[in-house]
Amino acid sequence: MKLLYDIGLQTYKTALALAAPFHQKARQMRLGRAQQAEQLERALQQNSMPLAWFHCASLGEFEQGRPLIEAFKADFPAYKILLTFFSPSGYEVRKNYAAADYVFYLPLDSQSAANRFVELAKPKLAVFVKYEFWHYYMQALQHHHIPAISVSAIFRPGQLFFRPYGGFYRNILKGFTHIFTQNQASAKLLQQQQIQQVSVAGDTRFDRVLQTAAAVKPIPVVAAFVQEQPVFMIGSSWPADIDVLLPLIQKYSTSLKFIIAPHEVTPKSTATLSASLGAGAIRFSEAEAGTVAQHHVLVIDNVGMLSSLYSYGTYAYIGGAFGAGLHNTLEAAVFGLPLFFGPRYDKFQEAKDLVDLGCAFPVKTSAELLAAFEQVHLQPEKRQKISETEKQYVHKQAGATAKIMTAIKQLLPPTA
Repeated sequence: MKLLYDIGLQTYKTALALAAPFHQKARQMRLGRAQQAEQLERALQQNSMPLAWFHCASLGEFEQGRPLIEAFKADFPAYKILLTFFSPSGYEVRKNYAAADYVFYLPLDSQSAANRFVELAKPKLAVFVKYEFWHYYMQALQHHHIPAISVSAIFRPGQLFFRPYGGFYRNILKGFTHIFTQNQASAKLLQQQQIQQVSVAGDTRFDRVLQTAAAVKPIPVVAAFVQEQPVFMIGSSWPADIDVLLPLIQKYSTSLKFIIAPHEVTPKSTATLSASLGAGAIRFSEAEAGTVAQHHVLVIDNVGMLSSLYSYGTYAYIGGAFGAGLHNTLEAAVFGLPLFFGPRYDKFQEAKDLVDLGCAFPVKTSAELLAAFEQVHLQPEKRQKISETEKQYVHKQAGATAKIMTAIKQLLPPTA
């Protein structure tokens, strides 16, 4: 299995090189790592302070890990923080994150790269957020007796770790000093495979969305667009989501305001989206506070505003669940918005919980979306009950950061 792992990594590296001339994300990943190699080595060689390493696959995992990074910084002020990303969608947005002393792409996993990275960084602790299980990095950490923890981890029976032939990947999990899972089902799966260094801490995203909600700042152009009308927020949408949403947008164009934050933000994609919505749509970059209220659809053509935009919402549709998987529902749930999304949400425990609580409505077609929306929209009492239930759920699930920090303090005394 190790041979297959190595072949897979080499195949991925080759595919990345072939795709780079034609695909922006692949180009950013390849060039970013190549350009940073010397810079990373120089920065880490010059560091003489104790260091903690936090690794996130992408932007979503960063937001999940952010409460922990900031809590660590507050409790261990003598430590430098190294933050690494696998994907450019995380690195490009958060490369200037103030709480981290160093922000880099993680070199692709290999024995030489992992050994060199760990020997240079000399972390006192390694923290992997939710995903990212790398054989050679784990091996290097173990070799140097560096504690490694996985936080907000979630597992499902069909994953490779739990297949009869998945022993190689189970050994990666066994290398962690401790794994903090989101739920009891994940902990049980690990324990059934004799992985006992496990405890249920919950999901740090609940802590993060509560922080974000408490710190929301007004966005004047959005406030001018809304004009105190009910708002249907559409977050992290893909073309398949817009196809399903269009009949609802058309039917309620005079009584609702729509704010659309697409998942992929490029000049071409946002221009195409705006054109498909007709003359009533305007892009955020073109909007002016004095005239934006004339439009009924506002297309967000930048990155980083979505969590604040939900504060203007009355309802929210979360994208991605007609494709690879649902995007973050908690950023909207913290504000008590009734939620709607596509059918592929079963991998997301919070989405399943919200459906079970009657706060979220999965749909497969435009007709289903319209029917589900009108059940809520035409019953203000039901909408209010959903909002109260949803807010209670988010607050009840908070606290994972504090639990994990208690364990970190046992692994890594503040005086270290």
